[in-house]
Order: sequence, then C-alpha cells, then structure tokens
Amino acid sequence: MRLPLRTRAALAAAASARWASRAAGRGKGSMIGGLVAAKIDPNIMSRLAAGRKTVLITGTNGKSTTTRMTAAALTSLGEVATQADGANMDAGIIATLSLARRAPLAVLEVDELHVPHVSDATDPNVLVLLNLSRDQLDRVGEINAIERRLREGIARHRDTVIVANCDDVLVTSAAYDAPEVIWVAAGAGWVGDSVSCPRTGEPIVRSGDDWESTGDPGFRRPRPQWWFDDENVYGPDGFQAPMTLSVPGRANRGNATQAVAAAVAMGADPAAAAAAVGTVGEVAGRYGSTQLGEHRIRTLLAKNPAGWQEALAMIDTDADSLVIAVNGQVPDGEDLSWLWDVRFEAFETMKVIAAGERAADLSVRLLYAGAEHTTTADPMAAIAACPAGRVEVLANYTAFRDLGTAMERAGATPIPADDSAGGAR
Repeated sequence: MRLPLRTRAALAAAASARWASRAAGRGKGSMIGGLVAAKIDPNIMSRLAAGRKTVLITGTNGKSTTTRMTAAALTSLGEVATQADGANMDAGIIATLSLARRAPLAVLEVDELHVPHVSDATDPNVLVLLNLSRDQLDRVGEINAIERRLREGIARHRDTVIVANCDDVLVTSAAYDAPEVIWVAAGAGWVGDSVSCPRTGEPIVRSGDDWESTGDPGFRRPRPQWWFDDENVYGPDGFQAPMTLSVPGRANRGNATQAVAAAVAMGADPAAAAAAVGTVGEVAGRYGSTQLGEHRIRTLLAKNPAGWQEALAMIDTDADSLVIAVNGQVPDGEDLSWLWDVRFEAFETMKVIAAGERAADLSVRLLYAGAEHTTTADPMAAIAACPAGRVEVLANYTAFRDLGTAMERAGATPIPADDSAGGAR
C-alpha cells in the first residue's frame, strides 16, 4: 500500500533527524525520529500499523521481557517489528514501525497510560495484560484510574483477543467484560494494591491461589487456560511442554507463559513457542553479567514496590556483595515513599552498599529493615569498594541506565550467559 505524501514526508524528516542525532553523537536517534514524524503526520502510527498482525503488551512490570519473548515465539511466522530498547511511548512505537516497514507482524511494548490510543491506532489482534500496581504516582496517578482507562479502551476493540493474568485482580477487572479472554495463571507476588475490589470497593478475599470480591460474588478469579510450574508450561487441550528459561525468577516464568499464550493466539505452534521463549536472555542490560576488573557484575532492574519485591527474590545471596542504587529523577518518579512498602531483608552473608542519588533515603530504609550496610553515593565507586568476586547490582531506572553507560565507558566486558558463575535463586 502506497503511503500518503504527508506520511512519506514525515518518514523522510524522521530519517534526517536520526542521521543528525547519530552524527552529533547523541545516540541512535530513533526517539527523535519518532517525535519528528508524529509532529508532521499525527496519523502516522495508524498508517504504519495498517495491514500488520499486531500484539500489544502492557503492565506495570515485565513488559520488555515479555515483549522480547513474544517476538521470539512469533519469528517462525515471519519478520517481527518490535522495540529493542523498551521505548514504549508513541515516539518509540512510531520509530519501531517505521524502521521495519515490511514486517508483517508487530509485537509492541506499550506504556499503560498509552494503551487506549495506541490500540485505536493499531487495532491489535492480541492485547497482553501482565499486572497492575502503583508506579510513579506523580506521573501515572492512582492505579485504579489506570484500570478504568484500560477497561474503557478494551471496550472499544471487541475483536481483540485479551491475554490476561487471572492472578492479578486489577488486570482481571480490566479484561473481565471482553468477548474473548485467554486467562493465564501468571502469578501475583505483590497484592498490596488489590486489597479491595476495583468494581465495588469491597474487600477481596483470598484463599490460596483463588480470590473473590465480597461486593460482587460473580467477580472472582477465572479458571486459567494456561499455567506453569518449575519445569513445564500447560495449556488448553492437555498441552504440556518443557519451559526452560535463560532469565531468572518466578515472575519471568509467568511472563513467559503469557508470551506463549499470546503467540499461540496469533497462530504459532505451542511447543515451538515454549522453546522459543527460553532463548531470551539479557534484555536491554537486565539480567546481564559483565566483568570489570576483579568484579563479575550482574545487573537487575526494579522500578516500583512490586518490581523490587520480585527483584529481591532474584538476588543470589551466594554472591560476595550487593549494591542497591536508587535515583529520584523524573523517569523514576520523584516521590520515593514507596521504599517503605518494600520488604528489604537483612542480607547477612553479603556486603551491602546503598548507592545512587537517593542513597541517604535508601540507607534510612535499610537501617529500619535491619540490613547492615554502608553508603557510597556513586554506584561505580560502590562497586569498586566491593571485595573481588561476584557483585549483584539492583537499581531503579535512571540509576540502572547511567550505571550501564558508566560501565561501558570503563571497559566492562559482557559475559556470555552460559559462562556466568552463580545464578538467581
């Protein structure tokens, strides 16, 4: 299909902006290209998405990993347009679609706030809902408002298949009224934001894996069609296949199960999809290991209470040291009161260092948690202060980003996944 003149002009301007950004040493230029294109043609996202089979993936945590897994599971069906860097707002999505014009498939990570209008522009075949919890209240607002917006957006796309985590009360509420929902028992390690029913305000009662609303007996945990255990993934019609992952943590097994369910909904072979998700390892620096001098460093990202709780469970307590780095910039959310919602444990066998721009806030929280630690604001200096050996680094968004840049400049060498010592527990 030939694009309108305005769209072609927008793409040409975007290409020029990308070139200028790279020439100036300001990065790859994808984001600026997407911003320029959208300014010239406000309808460019829908024009670039036309004719593709599309999966949108959203949630508070796990979007990038699940997107990478879903894309891997769909490669057998054709070329897939997908973000490599987690750019999940309009400019990043436009850039992704513009750089893979011929790809018949698209797997797009989408910020929760952007899902309704991105769905309107792309008319997705499948929408994956992972989880919903508090994140950057100064930007996003209360999580129940996000659930209502998602519910309203889903109502406008009655033909979209929803792949939803039935263990998450807020996700279930957003998807509950959709005509076609594939329910996945993907787990809910954090339930602090769903103690009351989002539909009635009455308490949610839990019994084991089950939950139900006391205000609406009809609103309860749906029966899952897909689920997982420590070895396998299970699906409809008695399907069972081994699922061995290259990324740590139970939360990622839930992400992988939703990726498999989404790929199958798009027409992929379930056994091949289950094998494909296991090929995804390091995701934009997350879970990756590097060697820097005498330190073997593994980096983990966490951005909100639910994510921190999951990430803390992935820490390898047999490592020699743990650096926890926290910033409070706009992309992180400037309000760090959520630190008091995270159940920090005393890492008795590890040297723990509080780092980052908000190291003092973190230090107070660790003190009240009974975790013995020292404080070194510069994360690179904190790593250098660790004894030789393995260092686990847990950081929030900008601390993670800046540390990655600093380690690259310092000459850190990536370690292949199968050569990494130790592992998450």
